[in-house]
Amino acid sequence: MDWNEELDARGFLCPLPVLKARKKITAMAAGEILKMQVDDPAAVIDIPHYCEESGHKLLEQSEETGTLFFLIQKQK
Repeated sequence: MDWNEELDARGFLCPLPVLKARKKITAMAAGEILKMQVDDPAAVIDIPHYCEESGHKLLEQSEETGTLFFLIQKQK
């Protein structure tokens, strides 16, 4: 799947990955997709919760060698 923007939030702990995602998504147009990389284990809970609360769509979530990957589509 293609994406429009990328955010590397590895090395940051909660709540910084969510705050960085919110800032990045705010600057994006509706329908665009953000690919996010995070190594904070709490992100597996925090990022889906952020998407649910903010109304954005979590398209995909995966993990590879300790790094979590998220594809988030801006909805509004």
